[in-house]
Amino acid sequence: MGYGRLLELVRRRFSSIEASKTNLRRWFQLPVFRILALFLAFGLSFGWVLQSHPAVSQQPGNVQISLVSFAVTKSAYDRIIPKFVAKWKKETGQNVTFSQSYGGSGSQTRAVIDGLEADIVHLALALDTNRIQQASLIQPGWEGKLPNNAIVSRSVVALVTKPGNPKGIKGWQDLAKNGVSVITANPKTSGVARWNFLALWGSVTRTGGNDQAARNFVSQVYRNVPVLPRDAREASDVFYKQGQGDVLLNYENEILLAKQQGETEPYIIPQVNISIDNPVAVVDKNVDKHKNRKVVEAFAKYLFSAEAQRDFAQVGFRPVNTNVAAEFSNKFPKIGNLFTVSQLGGWNGTQTKFFADGAMFDQIQSSIGKK
Repeated sequence: MGYGRLLELVRRRFSSIEASKTNLRRWFQLPVFRILALFLAFGLSFGWVLQSHPAVSQQPGNVQISLVSFAVTKSAYDRIIPKFVAKWKKETGQNVTFSQSYGGSGSQTRAVIDGLEADIVHLALALDTNRIQQASLIQPGWEGKLPNNAIVSRSVVALVTKPGNPKGIKGWQDLAKNGVSVITANPKTSGVARWNFLALWGSVTRTGGNDQAARNFVSQVYRNVPVLPRDAREASDVFYKQGQGDVLLNYENEILLAKQQGETEPYIIPQVNISIDNPVAVVDKNVDKHKNRKVVEAFAKYLFSAEAQRDFAQVGFRPVNTNVAAEFSNKFPKIGNLFTVSQLGGWNGTQTKFFADGAMFDQIQSSIGKK
């Protein structure tokens, strides 16, 4: 039925209302009504076309990933995220944006538990990831859902000295000497600080000393600590920018990054050292809420790719990808006595023994007159 025929039918319908004809004509001449009339006239005729040729699906819209990580990974993600965004766009046509939060691992963990809606967390230690799991945000067994038991980056503890190393620092034992000022972060808020503490402890117990000898040594080192920054980045600022301390305990990767940015202080990698293993995990409750699991899981897996692992290595992290590790073998010195947290009792054991309220760290602080 065409437009003219439809107009005629309507006119007949209103023929008894003579005064309406002029208004009707004007109404039918409006462009909007002409389109509507044509649609009504031909809609039924075209119905079979719409049914047999469903509409082409639209391009997928934007999706966002919320990344929460410990402070010193930002330089790596500055490289990694743009590459993943381009890769995902090419593969799916979907635009990915990231919200990012960086800080001390312990502080970040509490923020997620308290409501920071992270889709993915990359923290300094598995203990913090387990705390998020215990808050029912991450499903149990998260370690087995990604390669390498979800450990995506590694480092060791480095000792940085002032130019010329005027205090003659050569290894762990020198940190307990009188007159040596040591900068390390706070184990209550910082992942690196817990690793530093365990490295100090293990430097004794993994070389034949007992717990009492380790406690005596670690206590003397903390007597030499004038301030406890919140995280690795703040510890670096205290040492480099504020000029405090004779020696800085920090991640090897943080030291290597500082050297790329122009710092020239010498550093030592002790041959008795701890493997600093940093895990990544999808925060299941939040991705289910945000309905972005597919892209978040793809990003988590991408972090283990050779491309992403090279970016981690470029800013000083030891790659977990064996092929990439071989490419960067000259950048990272081998450690003669490298131990793991599991050899010190695992994270549950070390948390109870060292870092819980009233445990060894608090006892040491109290014994040396610090809180």
